[in-house]
Amino acid sequence: MATRAEARAEYDAYLAECPARHLLDRISNKWVSLIVNALAEGPQRYTELSRRLVSVSQKMLTQSLRNLERDGLLTRTVTPSVPVRVDYALTPLGKSLVPVMQAIKAWAEQNMDEVLAARSGYDATA
Repeated sequence: MATRAEARAEYDAYLAECPARHLLDRISNKWVSLIVNALAEGPQRYTELSRRLVSVSQKMLTQSLRNLERDGLLTRTVTPSVPVRVDYALTPLGKSLVPVMQAIKAWAEQNMDEVLAARSGYDATA
């Protein structure tokens, strides 16, 4: 039986059964990226996230938040009140992902004109 350190050394995301591949699949989701970027500014309530992430469905937001909590990237804090207050915040592990997500978001925003031009050129020849 491999120790945790040995298993860790054997992670290879190119292999279909590798857990790292599943994690890459999770963090490459557009809603996950936007949630992490939004929570980088500090803890937020569900409704704040819902307003911030325009067009995300309630089901998708809830599912994404649960998955991020399961993976240890965020915490969910319930404060008993009327109505109940639920806050989401990044964990230290989640915070370590912020620079990567911010860089990807910035790259997409900065290069969108070039990508749109490339798409247009490709579509014109297809």
